[in-house]
Amino acid sequence: MAILLKGEKVTLRDLTEEDIRTLYYYEFEAGAREHLLWNGPYGTREWESYETFAQKFAETLALAYTGEPRSRLVIEIDGKLKGTVGRYWVSKVTNWFEIGIVLFDSRDWSGGYGTEAFGMWMGYLFDSLDTVRLGIGTWSGNVRMMRLAAKCGMIEEARVRKARIVRGEYYDAIKMGILREEWEAAQS
Repeated sequence: MAILLKGEKVTLRDLTEEDIRTLYYYEFEAGAREHLLWNGPYGTREWESYETFAQKFAETLALAYTGEPRSRLVIEIDGKLKGTVGRYWVSKVTNWFEIGIVLFDSRDWSGGYGTEAFGMWMGYLFDSLDTVRLGIGTWSGNVRMMRLAAKCGMIEEARVRKARIVRGEYYDAIKMGILREEWEAAQS
């Protein structure tokens, strides 16, 4: 079954093969790729061919019509692909996930699009996974991400001073998270 979550401003949906070309454009071809500046502490992205890039989405595409919980969804604003939300394991033992969001165009970074998309993503994950916690890992220079996480109920759980180097500067490593019971209490 395909995933389609509609909010007031954004829609979250399954990735399609046609979307991969758009994702590639934003990652490697677009003139303004300001969203990549915020990936500093997470690793640099080396250029790769479209074919190599597209192969990385095979597993995501295979889930599109199954009942399996998704690890990535596309963000649409006004019917256009504008970003993605995703998750990855922190620890399978503790059943914790880190989650993230990317809005490609900085003009979409205000207006509540990210807050709505991130909140919908968190709700979907708590509804479809048996996880006790969702969290983010970021750096102290990424103030927008920390504000977004706080708006969605996450609290700062850890800070390691001067632990991340971004564009030659030292920043604190930040962990924020929310427990299932905190999420459920906030929803009622």
